[in-house]
Amino acid sequence: MRHEQLWDGHPLTAEADAWLSAHDLPCDARVAQGWRRLEAFGSLPSQTLAFHAALSETMMTDLVVSIATAGSAGDVTAILPLCRRRGLLTHWHAAGVQQVYEPVDALCASPAAAAQLAASLSRLRRPLQLDRIPAASPLVPALASAIKGKGLVVTRPATACPRIVFEPGEAAPEQRFNSGRRSDFRRARRRAEAMGEVSFEMHAPCPETFDRLFDEAVAVEQRGWKGESGSALGCEAAKGAFFRDFLCRMSRDGNCRIAFMRIGGRAVAMHLAVVFQGRYWLFKIGFDGDYARCSPGNLLMLFAMSDAMKQGLGGIELLGEVEDWISEVWTQDTTPCVRLQTYPFNLRGLTALLADAVEWAWHRLPFPRSAS
Repeated sequence: MRHEQLWDGHPLTAEADAWLSAHDLPCDARVAQGWRRLEAFGSLPSQTLAFHAALSETMMTDLVVSIATAGSAGDVTAILPLCRRRGLLTHWHAAGVQQVYEPVDALCASPAAAAQLAASLSRLRRPLQLDRIPAASPLVPALASAIKGKGLVVTRPATACPRIVFEPGEAAPEQRFNSGRRSDFRRARRRAEAMGEVSFEMHAPCPETFDRLFDEAVAVEQRGWKGESGSALGCEAAKGAFFRDFLCRMSRDGNCRIAFMRIGGRAVAMHLAVVFQGRYWLFKIGFDGDYARCSPGNLLMLFAMSDAMKQGLGGIELLGEVEDWISEVWTQDTTPCVRLQTYPFNLRGLTALLADAVEWAWHRLPFPRSAS
């Protein structure tokens, strides 16, 4: 297990060099190659080397980064990137959740590898916080078992991830909805057609075409409510840089997807997504507020579902959290997640436990608190 180490500057092989730069992550070429091989066992795109290399380049430059592994450098069987702020009493966190609020998990080749990784994590001298890990992760029971006698584990429900699961052979997404909802889709399409010629596009960009399509998608998001609220990628430089880096890396393997709905040739809705493990993972959506009357976001989602079915994908992972527009229209199915925290039996662990207990109690006190 490695802690607070820096990239050692050794030459990279051609395969690893495609994913790492000299200051990407604290791992050597063999670990990078092992990581890429382990991705076959992954369940989340946030477990990929591309995701974490992009994070370290753009959103974690001021953090201490470490990579916990199981197995040997030549045969990595489990891996979990960690990060923390500098300071004596800071926690280790699974990288990714606090930066972009995506679910994360350890990448493990087997339950035995998860147990070996958990044994290493149980020896951490600082508290560990896994904010949003799938409840079915093998690391959850493995870590609870490994830390017995060394610390305390607290597991609580966390924000679930909405998902749309396709039935085998399903080919017409409209048939999933009742007659009233299908009528809504047809009405929205007629309104769009009254504004101009309607078309839909699903791109799998290569690195040479990626920037142009990504910039167009970001511009669409900027013209909607996210631009007005300041939460669009065009308003948040670090987050925008992360998604540009991550999705461009995914385009090297043909796994990036950028979708558009156009009216009269103008992009009025967009998706930024990746294909991973046979599913369409939707990271960012956006639509032009001037066209809200024709529900371009819903029409593009319907197109994306149809395209995914035609490609033989198993479903759409909406990431983020369950919102009304998702549960009322698209799905009530979710992937449960938990928040797992460990407190080692030492001064740091006790201090963190007391601080977290005080915060938990404070938020449950029955009296009003000042907004200040």
